[in-house]
Amino acid sequence: MTEGKRQKQVAGVILKELNEIFLRMGLNMLEGGMVSIASVKITPDLFEARIYLSFFQVKDNEAALEKIKERSSEIRGDLGKRVRHQLRSIPQLTFYIDDTLDYVFKIEKLLDEIKNEDEGNKQ
Repeated sequence: MTEGKRQKQVAGVILKELNEIFLRMGLNMLEGGMVSIASVKITPDLFEARIYLSFFQVKDNEAALEKIKERSSEIRGDLGKRVRHQLRSIPQLTFYIDDTLDYVFKIEKLLDEIKNEDEGNKQ
C-alpha cells in the first residue's frame, strides 16, 4: 500500500522533530555507539508512527532500543509541544530496529564469497 501525501508530510515533520529531540535528550549516543532515525512510517489514520532506528557500533541493540522505549512517553510529550500547531493529535510512537544496513552487509558478504569461489574455480 502506498503512502498518501498527508502521511508523507506528517512523517517528515515527525522525523525532523524527533532528530532534534534525540539530540537534545542525548539519545543519539548510546552505549558507545550512534543511534539515528532511519525512517518514519505513519498509519493512514495518522494515529501511529513507526520509527525505525539504525544503530551503529552499539554493543547491544535490544538494550538500547529498550532505553528508548522507556522514554517514549517523554519523547512523545516533547514531540507534542513541538508540533501542536501542525497536528491535531500526536500519534503513538512505536520504535523498531532498522536492520537494513545489516541486510546490506550480509548480501555484500555473500556476493564477495561467491566472487572468491568463482575466482578460485577459474585458477
